[in-house]
Amino acid sequence: MRIQNEAALQQFGKRLADLLQPGDVLLLDGDLGAGKTSLTKGIAEGLGIDAPIKSPTFTIIREYQQGRLPLYHMDIYRLENGGADDLGLEEYFEGDGVSVVEWPEFLGQSLPEAYLMLHLVKDENDDDARHLSFDAVGERAQALLKQLDITEE
Repeated sequence: MRIQNEAALQQFGKRLADLLQPGDVLLLDGDLGAGKTSLTKGIAEGLGIDAPIKSPTFTIIREYQQGRLPLYHMDIYRLENGGADDLGLEEYFEGDGVSVVEWPEFLGQSLPEAYLMLHLVKDENDDDARHLSFDAVGERAQALLKQLDITEE
């Protein structure tokens, strides 16, 4: 699907947040500047979190507890040489909140069994636009994708 701009990306995140349940895992795949944190801002807003959402690049995990569901925002780019397995991420993935993971290719063996992967790609002809595609792994992720009722271009 094509997203016109950052505001539309955040609006999609809000729509997605309405469908999320405890234990949902969203993996955000995309180059630097593709909109991963912007999408997370929309998800947070949709969950009722009003704290500023920043990329957790240096802290690796930021926890936001004040919404409808806790949000665990993870940026594991700094673990590209390993180390994700030592963080105990499964406690977040199987917990009472929603986990949003940027740079999931560095999860290694910590990759959860079920997740919705969102691929964000910059539009070659429009710097503001993004293309968003999905991979649903597991029954819950497949149900979530079906609930979103997305028509791919």
